[in-house]
Amino acid sequence: MSKSVFGLRASVVGLCFSMALIATAPSAQAQVTAFKQAVAETASSDADLAEVYRARVFEGIWTGSSQEAQTRRNALLTALADAHLHGLPRERFSPDALVARIQNAKTAAELGAMDVELSRAFLDYARAINTGLLNPGDVVSEIKREVPVHDRKSLLAEFLAAPSPTGYLRDLAPKSHEYARLLRQKFELENVVLNDAWGGPVPVRTLRPGDQGEAVIALRNRLVAMGYLERSVSGRYDPAMQSAVQRAQEDFGLPADGVAGEETIRALNTTATERLKSVLVALERERWTNFERGERHIWVNLTDFTARIVDHDIVTFETVAVIGATSDDRQSPEFSDEMEHMVINPSWFVPRSIIVNEYLPQLRANPGAVSHLQVVASNGAVVSRDRDFSGYSASSFPFSMRQLPGPGNALGTVKFLFPNKYNIYLHDTPAKSLFQRQVRAFSHGCIRLAQPHEFAYALLAVQTSDPVDFFQSRLRTGAETRVDLEKHVPVHIVYRTAFTSVTGEMQYRPDIYGRDARIWEALAREGVAIGAVQG
Repeated sequence: MSKSVFGLRASVVGLCFSMALIATAPSAQAQVTAFKQAVAETASSDADLAEVYRARVFEGIWTGSSQEAQTRRNALLTALADAHLHGLPRERFSPDALVARIQNAKTAAELGAMDVELSRAFLDYARAINTGLLNPGDVVSEIKREVPVHDRKSLLAEFLAAPSPTGYLRDLAPKSHEYARLLRQKFELENVVLNDAWGGPVPVRTLRPGDQGEAVIALRNRLVAMGYLERSVSGRYDPAMQSAVQRAQEDFGLPADGVAGEETIRALNTTATERLKSVLVALERERWTNFERGERHIWVNLTDFTARIVDHDIVTFETVAVIGATSDDRQSPEFSDEMEHMVINPSWFVPRSIIVNEYLPQLRANPGAVSHLQVVASNGAVVSRDRDFSGYSASSFPFSMRQLPGPGNALGTVKFLFPNKYNIYLHDTPAKSLFQRQVRAFSHGCIRLAQPHEFAYALLAVQTSDPVDFFQSRLRTGAETRVDLEKHVPVHIVYRTAFTSVTGEMQYRPDIYGRDARIWEALAREGVAIGAVQG
């Protein structure tokens, strides 16, 4: 039997005994008064708890000998004991200290204070398991995501009204299939770390089909240990090994050519500990997005350079994408919004940051510079290039800049808008060659799509019988045309270095912006640790 179960049984006995003494003591009313005064005093420093207990006339939630109190208490202590299974800090949520204090509480005042402490522990756990330990924007400023943190008073009220306290606490964790798959991977990687099951690294050099030698044997052993290859005694880079390398490359987002080049070897040599960190970060990120994503939604994973349309949890369209460059001022932010419309044959209104940082210096030196762009006054009039721009600074430049629709337009032939204060959207591009790159981080922050027309067809298919003709007929006019989506589509721009494929296999991608490294450091400061198998 686990330590937590022993502790829980002891807590029940201790509390029942203590409350029985209070109930039968000669000064029972005084004891009740002392209990309520302690509850009021202990809760007074927390406005939410003070309001909850005030509404209960300072009666206890967790303490007492009633079956209801015992059930709540044991459900909470069990959930706290299992919190580390979700990648939460073991020490922070360990029930041991609470159990010890419960057992040592002998007076009504001590029990009253303990009741409030149990409520605090509940709220801390509920927030962490439901919407994460961290405030993401405090860790990485480019994460603009609004985490769906629930009102603390409502959490306690819902818990108190729940027919099953255990069921309520269990249901606080995300219910997504992705969260469940990440948990399974966490358990598997913990076993790998504990047993050093992947063995030694493969020498970093290019290995090709037909090669032989010690490096090939090391590669074979690593592939076997990681589950990509059946056990073999072959010392040759044979077709079976080539297929195994291709499967691994697919999981790492690399070209599946079956040649174990330096990037493939480095991905295979990444330790189980590092992969486990990525999974723990992904679990935290999944808690940040613990909300309904929409029966139809758009999922842009920045690390994977992809944009997908998802219908009822099935990917119905996918295209590769270009994301913001890695410099601090160009990285694509993370947030969710709703796509409202598309613009066919769009004009490009140049973002202010690009105007003052890139184009204004050119205009100051030469008024005819960047001639493919119009300089536009606040009243919409086009400004003559005959004027002198040399006296303007970044703060005093009063004009905007615009590129008209056309074959060279920076947005290509269509853009997809979900109006947001970050000026981020999805769009076409004339720079098609960039989609052939493996690492596709080149934009100023917006998301460029390799197949924008097909993306538009997929979006329009739910509101017109012939989406291709509908789109192409408007494209042929050359006129800027807005097309509203009859039903707005949620857009989620995310950053996942560890995630699962549509068929459930784990996928890993490089931490291109270094965000997950910062999140891991923050989780570690909160007490999340890589340790032995927990269970």
